[in-house]
Amino acid sequence: MTPRFDAISLIVSDMAASVAFYRRLGLDFPEDSGSAPHAEAELPGGLRLLLDTEDSVRGFHPGWEPPTGSRHSLALLCDDAAEVDRVYEELVGAGHHGELKPWDAFWGQRYAVLHDPDGHGIDLFAPLSGPAAE
Repeated sequence: MTPRFDAISLIVSDMAASVAFYRRLGLDFPEDSGSAPHAEAELPGGLRLLLDTEDSVRGFHPGWEPPTGSRHSLALLCDDAAEVDRVYEELVGAGHHGELKPWDAFWGQRYAVLHDPDGHGIDLFAPLSGPAAE
């Protein structure tokens, strides 16, 4: 058997804040996820987003320490440029860090970057010509 890509796993410091953030982006976490040490939401195509608290990770990896810096981000396709702007403003207005305000990128997308409660990068993008569904 060959390993297959199944999930994206993020370690979070505050499960309730992280679940609330990702719900605002349209992910469907079970009702009691905000108080759980582990939560999962199904993504399009059958992948999953897994959230685990720092304490739950230390339960099986006692020496674990949060990394410094980040080299990854989650990229979310929006329906159009207006949705990129709306979602960015909504989340920044709710107190989340806006890293890069929406702009028309030279590669043909409306593009913005913000951070989730733990500093994970969230890229919002949409093609500049027509809806994303085309």
